[in-house]
Amino acid sequence: MRNIFLFICLLSAAFGFSQKKLEKLLEKHNTEEIPYIYVKDLKSYPEDVILLDAREPKEYATSHLKDAIPVGYDFFSLDSTTQKIPNKDSKIVVYCSLGIRSEDIAEKLKKAGYKNVFNLYGGIFQWKDNDQKVYNLKEKETDSVHTFNKDWSKWLEKGVKVYE
Repeated sequence: MRNIFLFICLLSAAFGFSQKKLEKLLEKHNTEEIPYIYVKDLKSYPEDVILLDAREPKEYATSHLKDAIPVGYDFFSLDSTTQKIPNKDSKIVVYCSLGIRSEDIAEKLKKAGYKNVFNLYGGIFQWKDNDQKVYNLKEKETDSVHTFNKDWSKWLEKGVKVYE
């Protein structure tokens, strides 16, 4: 019994440490001009929220959130995105792997006049780490998550890491 308690304490401490490290990483790279939305909050959001995937096509093809619209990062087109989302009052959540690239895309949307834009804290990695479903291009549930590269893969704790 004591060993189980010790194991639970160590696991909790490790998870808390991991969260602190992620928080530091995001503070380093983000301006936080776009408010974060957390996995637990997004799960209870109304179905009319628009999800934008700010990762590259091969990342999206491996896995994405259900009904997410791929907008990319390197070749993001504001014109194309505004054509898909004409209502500037729409509730939009942008995500990427961890929440760094998505903030850049969300800032562009905000500058274009969109009023309800959020950045998914921890991105698809936190989504999967919180036991949420991701889907491949055939819209079949998958455990695979594209981790961008081997270095970034350390941030994904659950799922099959893909980084080719």
